[in-house]
Formats: sequence, structure tokens, C-alpha cells
Amino acid sequence: MSIIKLENITKIYGKKDNEVRALSNVSLSIEKGEIVAVVGPSGSGKSTLLNIIGCIDSPTEGSYWLDNSLIKNSKQKDMARIRNERFGFVVQDFALVERYTVKKNVLIPLSYSSKKISKNRADELLERLGLSEKKNVLASDLSGGQRQRVAIARALINDPDIILADEPTGALDKNTGFEVMKILTELNEEGKTIIVVTHNSRVAEMCSRVITIEDGMIRNT
Repeated sequence: MSIIKLENITKIYGKKDNEVRALSNVSLSIEKGEIVAVVGPSGSGKSTLLNIIGCIDSPTEGSYWLDNSLIKNSKQKDMARIRNERFGFVVQDFALVERYTVKKNVLIPLSYSSKKISKNRADELLERLGLSEKKNVLASDLSGGQRQRVAIARALINDPDIILADEPTGALDKNTGFEVMKILTELNEEGKTIIVVTHNSRVAEMCSRVITIEDGMIRNT
């Protein structure tokens, strides 16, 4: 069953003479429980696609279904609710609050969610990711690999069914990047749907399907 379905999605930034077509007539489906890599050159539209799927941005044209519910033209507050309840985000630069402790960073999404989730879940996630001893350490004092594991814990705090990872290994060395992907593949084996934007062929090979984007268009799915 398709958890995500895009039909003729186009995204245009700017106006008329200065417009930039980031995506052009993109159609694709992603099944529940898949782990999918999105690859392509810089500026090809990969991150724009992820932002639309994650309800961070809206398409200029086309339709987006999430679990058979049409997302296009949803109100901003509805988009925010869907984003906070259905998706977990992992990004290349970690996006941690440097002056916060590890645990406080993990708990941030609970401030924006209507889900009733115990704060003890943060401790459980940090233990799973090998960070229990770091929970009271400031984010600024962590290594790159530790930061990305904190970001993954934060992405999981709301128990989302979809994880969107934008270059999750891009700022890490080869071995640390492999460990991060191992965590993501384990989450996939537990039923999470995972979409990974990457330039790394080794990362793409760890996914069950590869979608290639060039010049804002899907070249293969």
C-alpha cells in the first residue's frame, strides 16, 4: 500500500522572469515500510522533493496524497500538525541547539506535538543509541557521530511512521556514516518508512530502491 503518492508535482520559486523550476511533473509512489534513496546532482531538486513530502513546503502544481489523504492546499496549521506527528527529520548539519543538553534537544519536538508521549521515551531512545551517559552533556561538546545519533533520537521522539533523512552521512567519516545508516536500516526493519537523500553510492546501496532526479525530473524509480 502506498503511504506516499505524488502526481505531477511541480515546484516553482520566484516570479515570471526570475522563476526557478525546482521540480517538474514529478510522479512517484512510496510503499509503507520501504527504505528509499533519492540521488542526483546538487541542485537537481532532491531536497525540494523531501521538503514537499515532509510538509515543509507546498507544490506549485500537482497532487500529494499521504495515506490516501490529499495534502495539497491544506492550511498551514494542518500542515504543521501532519509534519510534527507523521514525520521525523534528520539533516546533514544535525540542527541541534548547541546550548541545550542532549536530552533537551531530543525533547524539542514534544513542544509542537499533540501526541501524548512520555518524556521517559527520550531516555529509552538515548539508551538504544548508546548515548545514555551523554544525556546531560551540551550538544556543543559532542562528536559528529554523536550529534547525528542525537538528531535521530529527536526524529524518533514522536514515534513517526516516516523518517526523512537529508544527507544524513554527509558530514561524517565513512565508518561513522555506515553506523548511522545501520541505525536507519534497523528502524526500517521495524516498520518505519525511510527516505534518504544522498550523494553517497554506498548509502544508496543500503536502500531497497533508488530514485534518481536530474534537472527537477525523475529519471528512474
